Amino acid sequence: MRFITHLVVIFFSLITLASAQKKEISLEEIWNGSFKTERLDALHSMKNGKEYSVLNLNKETGTTSIDIYDYKTLKKVKTIVNSSALQAIDNFSDYAFSEDESLVLLATDVDPIYRHSTLARYYVYNISANKLSIVFEEKIQEPTFSPNGKQIAYGYDNNLYIKNLESGEVKQITFDGEKNQIINGITDWVYEEEFAFVRAFEWNSASNKIAYIKFDEADVPEFSMDVYGSELYQTQQVFKYPKAGETNSKVSLHIYDLRNKENQVVKVEKKYDDFYIPRIKWTTKADVLSAQYMNRDQNELDLWLIDAKKNKSTLVIAEKDIAYIDITDNLTFLDDNSFIWTSEKDGYNHIYHYRESGKLKNQITKGNWEVTNYYGYDEKVNKIYYQSVENGSINRDVYAIDLNGRNKTRLTKTTGTNKADFSADFTYFINSFSSATTPPEYTLNESNTGNVIKSIKDNDVLAEIISTYNTSQKEFSTINVNGNDLNIWTLKPANFDASKKYPLFMFQYSGPGSQQVANRWNNANDYWFQYLAQKGYIVACVDGRGTGFKGAEFKKVTQKELGKYEVEDQIEAAKVLGKKSFVDESRIGIWGWSYGGFMSSNALFKGNDIFKMAIAVAPVTSWRFYDTIYTERYMGTPQENPSGYDNNSPINHVGKLKGDFLLIHGSGDDNVHLQNTMRMVEALIQADKQFEWMIYPDKNHGIYGGNTRLHLYKKMTNFINKTLGDKLPKAKANVNEMKIKG
Repeated sequence: MRFITHLVVIFFSLITLASAQKKEISLEEIWNGSFKTERLDALHSMKNGKEYSVLNLNKETGTTSIDIYDYKTLKKVKTIVNSSALQAIDNFSDYAFSEDESLVLLATDVDPIYRHSTLARYYVYNISANKLSIVFEEKIQEPTFSPNGKQIAYGYDNNLYIKNLESGEVKQITFDGEKNQIINGITDWVYEEEFAFVRAFEWNSASNKIAYIKFDEADVPEFSMDVYGSELYQTQQVFKYPKAGETNSKVSLHIYDLRNKENQVVKVEKKYDDFYIPRIKWTTKADVLSAQYMNRDQNELDLWLIDAKKNKSTLVIAEKDIAYIDITDNLTFLDDNSFIWTSEKDGYNHIYHYRESGKLKNQITKGNWEVTNYYGYDEKVNKIYYQSVENGSINRDVYAIDLNGRNKTRLTKTTGTNKADFSADFTYFINSFSSATTPPEYTLNESNTGNVIKSIKDNDVLAEIISTYNTSQKEFSTINVNGNDLNIWTLKPANFDASKKYPLFMFQYSGPGSQQVANRWNNANDYWFQYLAQKGYIVACVDGRGTGFKGAEFKKVTQKELGKYEVEDQIEAAKVLGKKSFVDESRIGIWGWSYGGFMSSNALFKGNDIFKMAIAVAPVTSWRFYDTIYTERYMGTPQENPSGYDNNSPINHVGKLKGDFLLIHGSGDDNVHLQNTMRMVEALIQADKQFEWMIYPDKNHGIYGGNTRLHLYKKMTNFINKTLGDKLPKAKANVNEMKIKG
């Protein structure tokens, strides 16, 4: 077998190469698919642990199929269902198996709602009977099989329904659902966006109870957006959006008993009245439900176990933090109802094992590094599998460790970003690996040793294509700024000449717990950065204080003052980089999107003697305009912390603008509302400050669709060339010896 990890991507290992011998990346190529990365389609491990399923699209016919493959041979074993054989639907875009894998749920005609939520028409396909039946004639949300496969629950018009798949009978189990008033079992906007889940109902293991969260959003203020479309009159999208300090949905936890058809409200002795329920999960005991409750400040997180028979609740974990606590998706109940839990309580994110009572059995992982993913527990060999940054905060590796915290084994061997997808019985895992010099490659690995069994897919073709372009290698290092060694990557022109001076263009995101300086393969922005580098710019990215994977203290230093320390770090980093002999300190720019746009605006205003220009895409301009859950997690409410909100919001610093400023937003942004930019524009006008701006009609926070992304990046590129591009260094046409990492 041939490995490509160090050899195939020689283009990034060139020190210098004459530009005449290499092509230059064009903006059109970045967005027309020329550099498309081959990915391994999302797969589902079958219960036997020996096979997996994949949704395949036939590009010639437009039909889709669910195909079964053997892990060991990687050969297709059979096709479960092909849309070409189904009369009712042309194709399907998603699927889910029942627990015994005799039924499969097919999604078609899918309409997006917000970031995670969709409406779709769903069908159930009986594999052995080769029979297809529709779940409901109208489009529904989040249909979910009961564990015994005999029923399916779903949301429709803000209520919950259960369909008996044997009789076809449909029962409505909630009746008070109403648009912009009451939602049963489906999250409201702010829960979906900030707690990242949509389905707020769960079946118990006996298939006789459903726990669900009810959202009473009657008192939540409404936000409206004009939708311009193509009609003569625009329409409006009106939805509930709680901005910082405003009223949230009132949430309550309920359990519906299918046997007696009763709905009961769960009673929990909370210490706070204003709270969130960000996660619910049934334990291995059919009548014991777990629920995570969090106070509005999000610095107290309680795990409750609820006896559904007695409606009695027991508090088993109560965590507190001086700043905030992140929600965990890693709660796993073992056969004895003891459970796995991840927490930052010792200053770094680690794995813990608790008894059912909540008494700590042991801390499984320890050290000044972070666990970044928990993959699961294999009871046969008593091992836990996880991903972490033990090999450096910009890297990711996969590890195995005994439940007692002993016998830790690093399963992945190559430095970069490794992600595992384990088979159901933990015999195998498919590892996806990439680095800044290696496009994604997928291998089948043994779980006990991590040894590679065989290659599944690589990106040799992409590597060969890019090797014909004039590209540069991303350099990783650290930069000492404000007493901290911050991670940085730098991209220099391929024909870099240290005797010349280059304009510097900085990129960052900087949001709490985020990371942009990571040893992984390119996204579209990276190709744009290569484009800028080949034009004669140095591009750099610094992860300042407040970013992630370097411990809780480093991450949470920005508490109550978003935009203070992060901005100070970007300004100081620009000063340090500007002192380098090859950087023209009079031509330094910065850009960012969303939180990054908030930051780039602040950096230009507060660092007006350092930055010559900035681009802000979809920026928050005042935290008073953003939602409760995200904003208050880091800032408290505006009523409690007015100075924190106002002192570091760029809308309050427009009078300091000296350089060139480009402000960009989508008018259909339901997340960071166009209000942010409109209020910033008015503030700039009243301060008599000249600037440029661009609004993309009806585009959401991602600003995409049709020709939109290409137009956006042309707009930004032209602005960079106009403001920083004068006197770009002329590249030398020298050819030096190629150096290949081996």
